[in-house]
Order: sequence, then C-alpha cells, then structure tokens
Amino acid sequence: MSLRTIGLISTLVFGLLALPLPADAQQPEKVYRIGIPSASDVRTSPRLEAFRQALRELGYIEGQNIVIEYRTRKKAAELVKLKVDCIFSGGTNPTRAAKKATSTIPIVMGNVGDVVGRGLVASLAKPGGNITGLTTLSPELADKRLELLKEVFPKVSRVAALWDPSKPGNDVHFKETEVAARALGVQLQSLEVRRPYNFENAIRAAGKERAEALYVFGAGLRRHRARIVELAATNRLPGMYSDTRYVTAGSLMSYAPNRVDLYRRAA
Repeated sequence: MSLRTIGLISTLVFGLLALPLPADAQQPEKVYRIGIPSASDVRTSPRLEAFRQALRELGYIEGQNIVIEYRTRKKAAELVKLKVDCIFSGGTNPTRAAKKATSTIPIVMGNVGDVVGRGLVASLAKPGGNITGLTTLSPELADKRLELLKEVFPKVSRVAALWDPSKPGNDVHFKETEVAARALGVQLQSLEVRRPYNFENAIRAAGKERAEALYVFGAGLRRHRARIVELAATNRLPGMYSDTRYVTAGSLMSYAPNRVDLYRRAA
C-alpha cells in the first residue's frame, strides 16, 4: 500500500552568464544522485534490478542522468555527505539508518512492514517528515492468511505460530494473528524461537500439542526457510507463510506482497 506522497519542491536558481551562449548551445542535463543504504551488497539482487529497470522506463539512465551511490546501512551518513538528491531504502533497518542520518533529504521506502509502530512515520495518512514510499502491511494480513488456510483445510482447529519474539514488529504481528484466530474459531499455539534457533524442538512441540497446521511469519526466520519447510513436511504440518520465498523453498502456500514489484513501484 502506498503512503501518501510527500510534496517536495526544489527551486533551481541559475546565475546569469557573463557572455551569451551561442544560439544552438544547450545546458547540460542535470545528473541526479540516488543513495541506497543496505544491509549487504544488493546491486545484483532481482529486487534492485526491478528498481533500476523502472527508473530506465521513466527516462533515468544510470551513467547518463543518474548516479547510484551504494553504502552499507552503517555508513548511511556518507550518503548525506555526498549530497545525494534522494535516498532509496529497501528495508526497515536501512530506512531507520537513513532517517537517523538526515531529516531533509527525501527518503523513499520500498519494502517496510510496520512503519508506524517502528517510528518511521507519524501515520499512513500523514507520514510527515522526509519519508514516503510503500509498506507491506504484513501484520494486517494475518487474518487473510488464516482465512485462506481454513478454506484449504476446513477441519483445521489448532494452528501453531512459529516466530521470533526478539525481532521488532513481530509482537504486533502475533497480536494480529491472535485476533484473527479468535474470529475464525482457531486455537493458536505460540512457538517462540530465538537465536540460536532450535526449529526441531519447536516444531516437535507443535506435534505434542496436536497442532494441525503451521503459520510462520516475521523477520529473523526467512534465511532458515528451507529447514523450516523440511521440518513442517516431516511432521505433516501444512503451512501458511508470510513470505513467498517459503513457497519457492517447497512450502504449500503464502499470502504476501510481491516485494519485487514494490521495488519497481518505488522508482
């Protein structure tokens, strides 16, 4: 869902040249600088390529009229020193780092969850400040995920939720899931795992509590998706996931935003 775009007005003031230009002379096209802070090198990621492709379609060609500066999120302040015209951030931590580094350079988000709860914007309707962009609204989709799970498996009455309570925003997601479960008449079992993750014991506990399905959500677990999907299959637990990459890893289904398209739209 897009946040309301913040109006940004730039005024360019040109001084008069001492000598008149020839009639056929043209002012050189301005080269804009875009800063991208990230947790790792994202230059070859499909998401960022979608962002660059959308910029090209809009007439912004890297090496011609735009330059993209890449920095780790810990060095976001360097982008401010480079006087970039805009900062594009693809996640929560990079956006937080960019916000800490500047209150004046426009920041466009491409893939952030609970932007209000994490203090990035004042509200969805009136974000305020210098941040705009797109949010995944992942916690708000918990009811739809459980609803789809019940449609596929109508007899499911006990669902185990696998999540990491140490990650910011996951507690909000779990509360939304509890509300959705009550509305659907589903008993929810909380499987809380923290680093170092012990998925084997967690999913075994779900079996002992006679869980009939697994719901996996939130930050912290995605990099272990192949192992989680394998254990769910071994324990015969059909799963619903909050990230489409679990399906790529072999899980049953997910209901989630298209993150590549979010990057494209952010352009």
